[in-house]
Amino acid sequence: MVEQDIPHMPGDLPGEFAVFPLSGALLLPGGRLPLNIFEKRYLAMVEDAMAAGRMFGMIQPNALLGHGEKGPALYRVGCLGRLSSFSETDDGRFLITLSGISRFSVVEELAMRRGYRRVRADFSAFATDVAPDNASQTALALDREAFFTALRKYFARRGFEANWDAIREMPDDALLVTLCMACPFEDAEKQALLEALTAQERAHTLQTLLVMDQHGEDMGLPHGHRDGTPPGRRDS
Repeated sequence: MVEQDIPHMPGDLPGEFAVFPLSGALLLPGGRLPLNIFEKRYLAMVEDAMAAGRMFGMIQPNALLGHGEKGPALYRVGCLGRLSSFSETDDGRFLITLSGISRFSVVEELAMRRGYRRVRADFSAFATDVAPDNASQTALALDREAFFTALRKYFARRGFEANWDAIREMPDDALLVTLCMACPFEDAEKQALLEALTAQERAHTLQTLLVMDQHGEDMGLPHGHRDGTPPGRRDS
């Protein structure tokens, strides 16, 4: 689930691009998100992306803000991704993998194109996402004993099975990205993980979510809709 080398610098990022609104689907810089694309407008979006830079953004709908003319209201921060794998099925679906490049802030929503939504974006608040040598990206240091204690209890409560030997062998940064993307947190909790300013802050937020889940608590965040479908396995 982790992409180690995405060759982009801040100046390479597009100012305008398509966005794919999808509840519960979190893409982080360096992560890899599999998607099953079958709805007509999103098939068109992928076709257009393949012809122009292979990039589009993932963003969550904000259930608290209702709907507008273009569809559900969106959170203001998403993550731009690059199509790193693509295949077409016999029944016309696209099976793709989107590799996270950088988070972005939505400046404004643009006119729709072929039924899908587009935004003008600003990457300035997240410049370190494409500067991996920056100290904020390399300072992550997990307290592994406390972290794995919380993670084991979370998995046990949820009935999840895990290859603990493989998980323990993962480096801190890859482990953090993988768990943030894979764990079935509520939409607002996923958004908090996305918007964390540093990897260390994201790790703290993740561990807090794991611990609070043991007690049936939340972080006091507004919760978005969740329908129980695993993230990345649907397209509407």
